[in-house]
Amino acid sequence: MKYIGAHVSASGGVENAPLNAHQIGATGFALFTKNQKQWSAAPLTRESIDLFKIRCREFGYVPASILPHDSYLINLGHPAAEGLEKSRTAFVDEMSRCAQLGLDLLNFHPGSHLNAISVDECLARISESINIALSRTEGVTAVIENTAGQGSNLGFRFEHLAQIIDGVEDKTRVGVCIDTCHAFAAGYDWTERDGVLFADIAEGGKNDFSAGYDNLWADFDRIVGLEYLRGMHLNDARKPLASKVDRHDSLGMGTIGIGPFRRLMEDPRLDGIPFILETPEPSIWPEEIARLKEFAG
Repeated sequence: MKYIGAHVSASGGVENAPLNAHQIGATGFALFTKNQKQWSAAPLTRESIDLFKIRCREFGYVPASILPHDSYLINLGHPAAEGLEKSRTAFVDEMSRCAQLGLDLLNFHPGSHLNAISVDECLARISESINIALSRTEGVTAVIENTAGQGSNLGFRFEHLAQIIDGVEDKTRVGVCIDTCHAFAAGYDWTERDGVLFADIAEGGKNDFSAGYDNLWADFDRIVGLEYLRGMHLNDARKPLASKVDRHDSLGMGTIGIGPFRRLMEDPRLDGIPFILETPEPSIWPEEIARLKEFAG
């Protein structure tokens, strides 16, 4: 079984997220447990926590079907001590909020070196940040999201994800979320053109990113490990392959096309995880979800 849904609004309280997900026919969902553009927020109330859990039970949402996302402000690889400490404190709070809600996943963007430290040093800081968060919380898995490679953001190569995981002490509580748009923008081609090489715009040389659906997953399994896959974000892309530009499009309307999304839904290796739409037109989420369900059979 695949849990198919979208990143829904939690406006008015986290307890509204499962209701909003149910209204669009979702069998899974993502949410922010606080304002994603603020460092801190008021603690969750007992009323909100209890109602969130009640509604999840009512609509059949289990923890494995829910993929919360942390604040966009957090940079777990920040090169400056003050920014790093602020990010780590905020991340621990996000993990704690998930635990209060009975959730066991937290999706996050790994971090950026801001052109101030090396890639390896930044990746090591991200691993250390995860270790700190896991030591101060219980039951929640830190789920690293791949990035498009814009600016100084890391996590756009499978090797980055593997290096972060390698530095995490408790590997039972770390995982990966693959965003289809981000992967395509980074240079990973989801289409059927297996074996074709493309220009790697970011690194100015021969592209050694995966080309083709089967090759991509074979490389992910070899470099990272399919056992670490905890969720996916399903987004078409507005920009071409290897653009390093993160611009989502509705399914089948962008440069990826609908075929790879059908294959994702048909792939039994990917059962049991949430597939979350972050496409730009919420008004058509019910139709996109219905189409994905049809692909999944």
